Amino acid sequence: MPVQLYILAFVLGTALLQRQAALPEMIWVLGLLPIIIAILWHQHYQFTGFVVTKKIFLIIFFLGIGFFWAALFAHWRVADALPLEWERRDIQLVGVVASLPKNSDRSAHFRLDVEHVLTIGATVPERISLSWYQYNNADNNDAAIPKFKVGERWQLTVRLKRPHSNANPYGFDYEAWALERNIRATGYIRQSEENLRLTPMVNRPFYWIERARQEIQQRFSKILADYRYAGVLTTLATGDQHAISREQWQVFTRTGTNHLMAISGLHITMVSSMMFAIVYWLWRWSPQLVLRLPARRIAAVAGLIIALGYTFLSGFAIPAQRAFCMLAVVAFAVWRGRTTSATMVLAWALLLVIIIDPWATLSSGFWLSFGAIAIIMLITVGRIGQMHWLTGWMRVQWAITLGLIPLLLVMFQQVSLVSPIANAVAIPLVSFAVVPLTLLGTIPLFDFVLPLAHAILSVGMMVLQWLNDMPQVVWQQHAPPAWTMAAALTGIFWMLLPGSLGLGFFTGFPARWLGLVAMLPMFLVTSPRPAVGELWLTVLDVGQGLAIVARTEYHTLLYDTGPTFGQSDSGSRIIVPFLRGRGIQQLDAMIVSHADSDHSGGALSVLGSIPVVRLFSSLQHNHPIQQAAVNKHPCQNGQAWQWDGVHFEVLHPPIESYDNPYRKTNTTSCVLKITTVHGTVLLPGDIDRKAEYALLDRAAEMLPATVLIAPHHGSNTSSTAAFIHQVNPELTIFTVGYRNRFSHPRDEVVARFQSLESNLLRSDTDGAIFLRFTADGLSVDTWRKMQRRYWQQKENELLYSDSDSETD
Repeated sequence: MPVQLYILAFVLGTALLQRQAALPEMIWVLGLLPIIIAILWHQHYQFTGFVVTKKIFLIIFFLGIGFFWAALFAHWRVADALPLEWERRDIQLVGVVASLPKNSDRSAHFRLDVEHVLTIGATVPERISLSWYQYNNADNNDAAIPKFKVGERWQLTVRLKRPHSNANPYGFDYEAWALERNIRATGYIRQSEENLRLTPMVNRPFYWIERARQEIQQRFSKILADYRYAGVLTTLATGDQHAISREQWQVFTRTGTNHLMAISGLHITMVSSMMFAIVYWLWRWSPQLVLRLPARRIAAVAGLIIALGYTFLSGFAIPAQRAFCMLAVVAFAVWRGRTTSATMVLAWALLLVIIIDPWATLSSGFWLSFGAIAIIMLITVGRIGQMHWLTGWMRVQWAITLGLIPLLLVMFQQVSLVSPIANAVAIPLVSFAVVPLTLLGTIPLFDFVLPLAHAILSVGMMVLQWLNDMPQVVWQQHAPPAWTMAAALTGIFWMLLPGSLGLGFFTGFPARWLGLVAMLPMFLVTSPRPAVGELWLTVLDVGQGLAIVARTEYHTLLYDTGPTFGQSDSGSRIIVPFLRGRGIQQLDAMIVSHADSDHSGGALSVLGSIPVVRLFSSLQHNHPIQQAAVNKHPCQNGQAWQWDGVHFEVLHPPIESYDNPYRKTNTTSCVLKITTVHGTVLLPGDIDRKAEYALLDRAAEMLPATVLIAPHHGSNTSSTAAFIHQVNPELTIFTVGYRNRFSHPRDEVVARFQSLESNLLRSDTDGAIFLRFTADGLSVDTWRKMQRRYWQQKENELLYSDSDSETD
C-alpha cells in the first residue's frame, strides 16, 4: 500500500499546481528542486525506527515532486504564447493541417502546426486553431472555402488572438482545455490571393494517421449517407464527436450512455480483451509456439498492439490515452509473469497518465473514468464466493451509478436515473457488436458490414429513445457543497463494502444503512438565497452579448440569453448550467430585450431546459422564441411588479412603437429598472441615442441608478453624455467579447463614464460579475478574481489596446 499512497501523493501534487493563481518562479523549479530532492532523500534515511514518520515524510516528498513536475511542464507550455502586440494583426505563415477539418457549407475549422512565419518580426506559437469563413462577396467568385485535408502544407494570411474562455461558475474553461492540448492561439484566415496549398501531403507518421482517419470519415459518409446514426459509427471509428448531432447527444446524456458514443476507455479495453482471448486461444493450439513463448505473454502483446492502434485511430484523444496506459501496465505485469494487485495496476496507470499529461486532473473524464474503475475493483476484487454472471453484471452497473453520483452532481449537477438500465443494454450491444463491426468496416474490403453495425445500433437506440422519452429520467439539483460530497463518498464506500448490493444489504458489514444517512446532506443542504428585500444580480460572461440573472428571496428573472456559438449557444453552455448549479428550478420571468442574436441566441435552449412562467420581449409575433413560449407579453413602459420586497418596472419601449413595421430592434429594446431599499439597477439592452433621448423626455426621474449595464456594450451609438449624466451610476458594467471585432467598449464611451468617476467592470477581463444588494450595502465580486488560475491572462494583458475594428 505505501507505493500506492506515494503515487496518489504525486497525483495530488500535480492537481495542487493546477489550482494555483500563478506559477512558481523557474528558479524554484529548475534551480532549487534538485537540491530539495537531495536533501529530503538524505533526510529520509535519518528516520530509522520511525516507520510512520518516514511514510508521512515520503508522502509529503512525492506531493512536492508532483507539484514541481506539473510546474515544469506548465512553464514550458505557457512560454509558447502569442505576443500581445501581434493579436488581431495580419500574419503570413506556412504550416501543416494537423487535425481532422470540420467542414460546413460556410466554414472550416482545423488545427495548424506552424512551420515558418513569413511576416517579419512576428512570433506565432507552434500549434494554433484556425477557422476559414466564407464571406458574402459578390465581386469575388473565388471566395469558396477549399476542402482541407490533413497533412497539407499551406501558406496562409491569418489573424490571431490568445485563447480566451468565458469565465462563469459551472462553465467550461476553454483556456485550460486549450492549454492541455497545446493550442496557444486561435484565429481566422483572411481572404488573400497569397493563400496557397504548397504541398498535398507532408510525409510524417502523425499526419499519415490523421489522413487515414479523414479518409475513413469520408468513406463512412459516402456508404452511410442516408443512415440516421451514421455520425455515431463515424465517432466510434475515429473519435470525432462532432459527427453526432446535438439531438442524439441529448439522448445519450439523459440516459447516461454518452461515454459509449466515443472511443472511450471501455471500448479500447473490450477490443483489447477480445484480441487477447483470440490470440491466447490460437497460440495454445501449437505446442511449439507455447514452448517458445507463453500464450499469455503473446496475447498480452497482441492486445496492447490493437489497443495502441485503436488509440491512434481516436486521434490519440486523452480518454483513449488513459485506457492505453492502464492496459500497458497490465500487459507489463503479465509479461513479467508476476501477480500484481488490482490497486497497484490502477496506481501505476494513474501515474503514467499524469506523467504524460500533468493537466489530466482538470478533466471530469479523468475522475469519472478512474473512479468507475476503482468502484469496480472495490466490489469485485477479493470477494469470496461465486455468483451468476447476470447478477454480477447488474451489481457492477448499480455500484457505478451509485458511486459516481457525488462526482456527477458536483461536475454537472445532474444524474441519469435510468443509467443502470440503459448501460446494461447498451454496453454489451455497443462494445461486443457495434464497435467490432465498425472497426472491421474501417478496412475497405469489409465496409459491407457497416449497414449491419448500423442496424444493431438502431435497436439499441430504440431502447435509449424509449428511456429518454420517459418522464423525470434525470435528477437535477444544485451543486452540493464540498463537505457534503466528502460525506457522501464516505457513505457510498461504507455501503459498497462486502455484504452490500444484494440480499445482504443490511447484513455483513454492520450498520450499512448509515451510508444512506451520510448521503442525505448532498441532497438536502441547499444553496443560500437572498433575504427579503435583497437582490442578487449575476452578469454572466457570455462574450459579445448579454445575459443577467436577477434573484430575490423566492423569484428569479433572466434578462437576455446571450449569443449563439456555431451549433451551440450560451443558453445550453452557460445559462442553464449556472441556473442548475445555483439550484434554480424555474424562471418566474424571462425578458428577451430584442431580436439580435447576441441577446436572444440562447432563449430556445433555456425554454427547452427549464420552466419559464412568463416571457417579456419586443420580438415579432412570428419569431421562433415567441412561438416556443406559452405565457408571453410584449414589453411596454408601465409594466411593473413586486417580488419579495423588490420592485421591477419596464421603462421602454412605449406600446405604440410596435405599430411601426420598420422599427429598429435596438431602438425598441426592453429597458428594465430594478429597485431595492439597498440600491437600484438599470438594464437598457441595446438602446441607441434615439431611445435614450426618448427616455430622458418620458421618464428622466426613473433613470438614476446605482448600477448601469452599459447600453449596447459601450458602442458609439449609445451612452450619450446626457443619458449617463442622468443615470449617474456608481458602477458601470460593459458586457463585451474578448478582442471583439467592434472594439467595444469604445474609448470615448469609457472616457465619458470615467468623467463621472463611475467604477468600471467588463466581462471580458472580469468574467461573471456578482452583485449583492443587502443591508450591508452593495458588494461586488468577479469570477476571474475568485477563481484565478495561472493559465489565465493578467488584466493588463486583457486590456492591451488595439485600434483595428469594424463598424458598430
